[in-house]
Amino acid sequence: MRVRKAATGVTDALLVLIEPHAHQHRGPRQHTLAALAAARPGSLVIAPNGAADLATLRKAQARVITGSAGRSAARLLASARAASYVSAVAQRALSQRRWPSRLRRLPDQITLLARCLTEAACLRTARHLVRDPGAVVVLSASEALHGAAALLGGQAHLRFVHGRVATEDAALRILGRLTRRGERHVFALYPTAALRDQVAAAFPRLPGAVRTFAVDDGKRLTDAEREAGRAAFGIPDAATALCLIDGWGPYGDIDTVSGALKGVRQPLHLVVCGAPPQEEVLARWRGLPGWRVHAVPGSVGEYVLRFVYAAADAALVAQLPGADKEPRPIMDAVRLGVPLLVSEHDPDLSARLAGRPWAWLFPAGDPDALTAVLDRLAEGPPDRPGERAPIDLGMVTADEQADFLIQTYVQLLSRTRR
Repeated sequence: MRVRKAATGVTDALLVLIEPHAHQHRGPRQHTLAALAAARPGSLVIAPNGAADLATLRKAQARVITGSAGRSAARLLASARAASYVSAVAQRALSQRRWPSRLRRLPDQITLLARCLTEAACLRTARHLVRDPGAVVVLSASEALHGAAALLGGQAHLRFVHGRVATEDAALRILGRLTRRGERHVFALYPTAALRDQVAAAFPRLPGAVRTFAVDDGKRLTDAEREAGRAAFGIPDAATALCLIDGWGPYGDIDTVSGALKGVRQPLHLVVCGAPPQEEVLARWRGLPGWRVHAVPGSVGEYVLRFVYAAADAALVAQLPGADKEPRPIMDAVRLGVPLLVSEHDPDLSARLAGRPWAWLFPAGDPDALTAVLDRLAEGPPDRPGERAPIDLGMVTADEQADFLIQTYVQLLSRTRR
């Protein structure tokens, strides 16, 4: 692998931002991608599967590549798409439980390989188009085959790892060992300490650090947006409204929310947003006396997300213990200036939020405690997070994040030259 020098000068160096999921309407990753691109106008954005918010990226003066550039990158991307197709076919064929567990895990193994090939194609594209980048960053990286991506892509890079969903079976572990030397050309970034510990246990030689992914753009909700948000959902000014964003994931504690809603003395307006919604749960909530439930199904972009938060007096985050991902609703609520009601599912997060006037905590899995918090909300919401609140959660501005990425990339290149 040829190690190229980084561009000199932090404030004027351009970024290469790789986002394999740019085609999806997902809040935090799209928001961070656009914010970083705007922080360094003229940076290169590589979106191998297309970009859902192309207009915003172009407004940020980013150079956007949808697909690949160069013959090597094209071959790698074609291989990645073929692997994704095979994975989808295998998923349908092996979905029934009568198959052995090793066979049922096969689609996940192929998906991990496809993600590695996609990343390698993007890295080859970056190498083909930019000679001396300020930093090359994969914003949504796979949890496996880090060294293989670097070797196949021929490019040192930073990579944000957001979760460890699938583990490698024997074949991928062998491939990982064969390409382990590529890990010295990679620096991993983890949004949470819990996730870092998980990945470090599986990849002890992979250098990395904890770094908050979400960035603060300073664009708090305005009074006009709050009025428009409540009007959009038909929520009277005197009513109390609560929003629940992405509460349906594997760690979402819907049972605790359901139990709490039944006991609330003064029913509220509840705005539910995220995918995939559980229609039977929504129907049950709508059947509760006095409750008004407003649903915004599916993954939404920043514009709609602001409307949802603007309509609410507070945002509810109820999760089960064990969640290791950066909590999107908490980060979004704080940067937009919306108070929080948060379960104590993460000791590190609870320690950061304890004593904050804009965050009320309740024990995870305790519907009675949540009922008490909701009754308190009806009497008056918490204070709104101030301008310094994002700092309390480790968020920095897009400019500061870009500076950090460039400095970290320079340090990575200096280590690889030794």
